[in-house]
Amino acid sequence: MDRINVTRALLPDLNEYTEEIRDLWDSHWITNMGKKHDELQEMLENFLEVEHVDLCCNGHLALENVLESMNLPSGSEIITTPFTFASTIHAIIRKGFKPVFCDIKADDFTIDSSKIESLINGNTSAILPVHVYGNVCDVDNIGAVAKKHGLKVIYDAAHAFGVKYKGQGVARAGDASVISFHATKVFNTIEGGAVCFSNKELASGLFELKNFGIRGEDDVASVGGNAKMNEFCAAMGICNLRHIEDEISKRKKVFERYISDLSGVEEIKINGYGPDIVPNYSYFPVLFKNRDAVFEKLAGNGIYARKYFYPIASEYECYKDLFASERTPVALDISRQVLTLPIYGDLALDDVDRICGIIIREVKRKDYLSGL
Repeated sequence: MDRINVTRALLPDLNEYTEEIRDLWDSHWITNMGKKHDELQEMLENFLEVEHVDLCCNGHLALENVLESMNLPSGSEIITTPFTFASTIHAIIRKGFKPVFCDIKADDFTIDSSKIESLINGNTSAILPVHVYGNVCDVDNIGAVAKKHGLKVIYDAAHAFGVKYKGQGVARAGDASVISFHATKVFNTIEGGAVCFSNKELASGLFELKNFGIRGEDDVASVGGNAKMNEFCAAMGICNLRHIEDEISKRKKVFERYISDLSGVEEIKINGYGPDIVPNYSYFPVLFKNRDAVFEKLAGNGIYARKYFYPIASEYECYKDLFASERTPVALDISRQVLTLPIYGDLALDDVDRICGIIIREVKRKDYLSGL
């Protein structure tokens, strides 16, 4: 049987993409904020229901740029979660800030907003929560805490493209939200990312940071880098955005099939979506008491799930001597149980049934827990 990966990149019809890039051969304008870049930017502002979108070559540099653009005190502390992808923490440290880890909630794996305030001190400058697997952080309480203490809120919304919370696009939350358009995401531009924000005063700073500090043809106003999205990636985004609602609809059917097949299996815990959320069905995380046994059994059948997020950031080789993982016990525990199962729009429902059958047989084995 064919290999089944945890995800598969959304691609438009080849003819649609080649037609979209055809005029690039006429203009020879393939980077530096060309026509495709500007068109995608406007399309995303409308789709995501945000006032401003700043496109970047990837989500990581988008996050680094927005951290720098906030003019936070050098060396200040940013409260975040260790249950995230490496990029979140790397960006904080690479920009000269100190991450302070807050534990997560056991029900949806997002940052536990009830524990944030106890971590705030005179050196705290911002909160960087992470929307996990398309589940939305407690944006209302986080916003209230931030306002009380005069802190910036920057959301890592890499998993939350197109998600709505209480009827509004989730990218509207906070002072800024950063979204990834990597090939593994629900919506991709091959590689790419964006900062979403409402304060137009951020626009010029973000532009300079991604464009070498260049403000005009003869005006280099600041020390910037290079994080521009090229026209080929923007064209891919334009094509994929035409099909994103269909992709999410197909993902929903896959998600619902998993729920149908796995509901009632006592040996596992399924992470669903909270109230008031219109999800994008970006991931299907499941908790297993013996995660590695299930992972290996699936792999032996050509099915490649992902231990995501494992390990938590405080246990990375590069950070393990700097942070104490036992201070975030829920995150540590979840990271050792979670497995994200394959999910993408074109995953056949028969394959979902086969995946679930393998899982159920494995967790029902008499010696399933013997290896722990």
